[in-house]
Amino acid sequence: MPDKRMAKPADIGSKRLISLAPDAWVQWVTQRPDIVAGEILSSEFQWLSRESDVLLKASSPEHGEFLVLNELQLRYTPRMPKRMRAYAALAEEKYNLPVYPVLINILQPTPGVVVATGYQSEFMGLQARQDYRTINLWEVDAEIVFQQPLPSLLPFVPMLRGGDNESAVRQAVQLLRNDQQLSELEPLLAFFARFVLSTPLVQQIMRWDMVVLQQSPWYQEILQQEALRILRRQLQRRFGEVPANVQTILQGLNLEQLEELVDVAVTVNSLNEFIASVPPTSENATEPA
Repeated sequence: MPDKRMAKPADIGSKRLISLAPDAWVQWVTQRPDIVAGEILSSEFQWLSRESDVLLKASSPEHGEFLVLNELQLRYTPRMPKRMRAYAALAEEKYNLPVYPVLINILQPTPGVVVATGYQSEFMGLQARQDYRTINLWEVDAEIVFQQPLPSLLPFVPMLRGGDNESAVRQAVQLLRNDQQLSELEPLLAFFARFVLSTPLVQQIMRWDMVVLQQSPWYQEILQQEALRILRRQLQRRFGEVPANVQTILQGLNLEQLEELVDVAVTVNSLNEFIASVPPTSENATEPA
């Protein structure tokens, strides 16, 4: 019989996750123990707004007030360096404070994708550059989460190095259940545990009805990225390499649009015919002058 105290939607987003222990979080992402977290600020800008962005005011004796821009990316994509550049610049302009950008990648990228650790471009002799810290969770030792402690990272234990086993997941579950405030993270832990353990075993450990995980924004993003992967593969098989600008447009579509385009990709006779059927998005629409 399912545990009734667990019967609630798995709706933990990035902002809620970080807000559970903001000081521990900023000290971890910056690797500086003297930093203190302040308020979580709005990360909504005129053209950019994403649930995975968390903008946190912080301070330290050495640097004074500054912003920590957290981008939690379920799976890294090549567009992220350009996005990190845009987010950092917009945050600095809006709040007039220095910005420390951090990209946290949760799942390992698809084969062949190289995780960039910064942005750099040159055009007509002019250079643009944006440094940011990159944290790949699969390179983070699970023991760090248990020892420090880092409660915001407990749901990601199955994704960490040495955390992809039953013992580590059970240890994470116990720590969450020892703190009433953290118990709401159990469904998120169950979600990521499914990547490394069988569903029946996860159900046994978590005492959780897995159907409820479909309400999680993380679950929906996984479905969307899987649809995008299938669509890319279908286009490559039929028409060869997909141009970078087309891939960028596809990344801006929602799950329903991607699923419809998978069917379209099977029936069209050329890549141009496929592109003509792609609905407009905020990224490929004409921006105001």
